[in-house]
Amino acid sequence: MGLNQPRRRVNCPDAVQLHLLKSKLHRALVTAGSLNYEGSLAIDEELMDQAGFLPYEKILCGNMSNGNRFETYAIPAKRGSGDIILNGAVARLGTAGDLLTIMSFASVDAEEAGTWEPKVLVLGANNKVVNTRGL
Repeated sequence: MGLNQPRRRVNCPDAVQLHLLKSKLHRALVTAGSLNYEGSLAIDEELMDQAGFLPYEKILCGNMSNGNRFETYAIPAKRGSGDIILNGAVARLGTAGDLLTIMSFASVDAEEAGTWEPKVLVLGANNKVVNTRGL
């Protein structure tokens, strides 16, 4: 578990499913936007693989530069490009140079929740991975 916190026992009935963070890209630099594209957020395919994002998976994004939050879906951008591209309507919620936190979530059995650890990639210059957790 992150930040050296002890593992917790989740006090829920066994049949309960909890919605927990599955994958996160932190400090992803927006490289471009395309208002006329159909929609989505294009993410370097290598970053998608490392973080565990799937094509067309629903994602939640927080724009650290302007405070906007939005939901869309992930699509792969060219592998190794470092691209993070806002497409369609979400291109109005950020610009090249903005920093995003990109998250996906999973439904997890209550029993598994106490030991659950998401995949987290912290990005630096050119959207290169500088730190990881949960991999």
